[in-house]
Order: sequence, then structure tokens, then C-alpha cells
Amino acid sequence: MSSVRERYETATSHLRAPFAIVDLAALRANAADLVRRADGTPVRVASKSVRCRHLLREILAMPGFSGIMAYTLDEALWLATDPGSADFASDVLVAYPTADLHAVARLAADPEAAARITLMIDSVGHLDLITAAAPAPAAPVKVCIDIDTSWQPLGPRVRVGAHRSPIRTPRQAAELARAVVRRPGLRLDGVMAYEAQIAGVGDAPPGRPLYGTALRWVQHRSRRELARRRAAVVRAVREVADLRFVNGGGTGSLHSTSRERAVTEVAAGSGLYQPRLFDHYRSVARQPAALFALPVVRRPAPGVATALGGGYIASGTADPARLPQPHLPPGLRLSTSEGAGEVQTPLLGAAADSLAIGDLVWMRHAKAGELCEHFDRLHLVDGDHVTASVPTYRGEAKTFL
Repeated sequence: MSSVRERYETATSHLRAPFAIVDLAALRANAADLVRRADGTPVRVASKSVRCRHLLREILAMPGFSGIMAYTLDEALWLATDPGSADFASDVLVAYPTADLHAVARLAADPEAAARITLMIDSVGHLDLITAAAPAPAAPVKVCIDIDTSWQPLGPRVRVGAHRSPIRTPRQAAELARAVVRRPGLRLDGVMAYEAQIAGVGDAPPGRPLYGTALRWVQHRSRRELARRRAAVVRAVREVADLRFVNGGGTGSLHSTSRERAVTEVAAGSGLYQPRLFDHYRSVARQPAALFALPVVRRPAPGVATALGGGYIASGTADPARLPQPHLPPGLRLSTSEGAGEVQTPLLGAAADSLAIGDLVWMRHAKAGELCEHFDRLHLVDGDHVTASVPTYRGEAKTFL
């Protein structure tokens, strides 16, 4: 039994599995690594990768972190106005556009919320929706222009990157900025340009050296093109209106995005919990901080131990990379015919023969905050003790998506 596994099992011996933990020492080390890689540029915390108010508070109290990047307006309103989080949620950027007229009306009717929350836009259609929901806001509604960051070396028919904003050029960004300033109920607050093809794609895929070389070349070319275009977009928008912030980057690109003079802040979240999809970056050396424990309930054959539950599949493309991963004891793997199941997960390998019914298997989710949709509490492990058991968003009866 490894020392880490011994420590976790000593700390959680009083808990009933399945349950989820966060290793506080690993979380702190990961947070320090993000700040180091940001090299003095403030890091805005992506709340969807944390989904626990207690931990958001802890992270935002660490030097180098400032502000929250929320994933829905309802979430932002809750964080910014509820007494349980209003003290640390004074600057909340909603990372994705909203079509929720009711939530926009709530925002516009509350001057304090309007002062704390910034909405994402990428079209005049978004401006029309906000204006329709709040024709006479109690305070100006702050908005941020989202910029397309995809690399298109041969034009729009060859696209590397996420399908996000239609705003790509300095001219398009300036036109949208002018549309904002023409509306007295709105205020242009910032620009965001998140390079998903760099920040969210590991540049050292295991067992695929040639693909890794090609991927790094693509990311390098994309990074250079985006740095020039992002700077030009920011200059064009600043000629129309002042900007409070320019946001860029993600867990996998802090070290490069933070060097751009046009960028005033970077965002990160997944690197705090360090899920399995973020293991394969050359520039990153972080520790798994969030894990879940499943009890062994069957020993159907030699080399097989079956755990209860575990079918926590990550969002994205339907491929094996989205499956959870056995972590401890080492030497276990999922069955290729069964994968991770809703009610049981067979685990194969020589290590299975060391497990008895009732033993724990420690698993890692493929993504970060999605783990919290399956558990109502996170048990915080410090050393060989659970120092607190804190609610996730779901544990506080909040399910925003």
C-alpha cells in the first residue's frame, strides 16, 4: 500500500464510500504553480472547475488570484449576492453569453449585482436581448466582448480551435464596441480571448511522439498569430472605450499568455484539482488534488475487482479519454468492454488480486468541477486527517447546468 494511499485511507476511515476528497496540500501546491506560471499577472479563478464555495474562498485568499470566472449568470448572481459568498465574489465575469431574460432582469434591477457582474457578448443580438430584458437598468450592465481565438491558416474552412465567438478581427471588435457605447444602459468592461486549442489540449500526448511534435508546431503557430491579433483587437477596442481588463489564457497556457502586453489577467481552474485530462503538458508538474473513492463489492474472477458506481463520464467528445481513471492502488485499468458503469465498474489488473470486498479504489475524474455534480460534499484531507467536509454546489441545492 503506497504512503499516499495509506494517508487517504487513514484520514477517511470514518466515511462511507462512495465519497470525494480534495487533498489540501496538493491543491495549495497546484495553486502556487499556477501563480508561478502566470508570473505576476493576476489569475481569475474559473468557478466551473471548482464548484465549491468554501474552496473558492480559500483559493481567492491566496496571493496571485483575483476575481471569478463564472459559467452561468444564475451562478454569478448567487455568488455575488448571497451572504455565503458576497464577501469574496465582488468581481465575477460570466464566461459564456446568456439568453436568460429573467436573470438579466434580476441583474439589472440590483445595482450591487450590476457592479459586481460582467456579462459576455459576441453579437448585437446579445445587446438586443439585454436591452429587452432591462430597458431601464438601475445601474449600467457591464459587458465583455468575446473574441474568436481559433487558428485559421487557410481561412475559415481550416479551423483549429473552439467554435465560440464570431468576432475575430479588430474591425469587428471595434464595431461591436461602438454598438455597446451607443446604448446608455450598457458599459463596456473588458475583452476576453480564450485559446482553447492551446490552454486545453496537452502538448505531450502519451505514446504519440509524432502527433505531439505536430501538435506543438500547430500550437506555436497559433500562439504567435493570436498574440498579434489579440493585441490589435485590444488597441482597436481601446480607441472606442476604456477597458477594465483583458482576459486570456487557461490552465495550459498561463506561461505564454501572461507574457502578452495586451493581457491584464489570465484565467485558470482545472489546474487546481488537476484532473487526468491535464496530465500531459510539458510545462506542468502538478499533483492530483481531487479524487473519489469507490468500494469494492465483488471479486468475480482472478485479476478483477468490481467497484460500486463510478460511471462519471466527462463532457466533450465520446472517447476513452473522458472516462474516469483508476489511480490507487496502481496497476488497475478499466475494462474495454464495460468501461465505467452507472452502478458498477470492473477494474482489471494484477493489483485487483490485492483487493478484498470492502476495500477502496481511488479514482480520478477526467475533468475538474464535473466531479462535484456527483457528490454533495468534498472531504478536505490535510495530512492524514479530514479537517472539514464542505458542500459542493450540488450540496447547496444549486445545479446551474
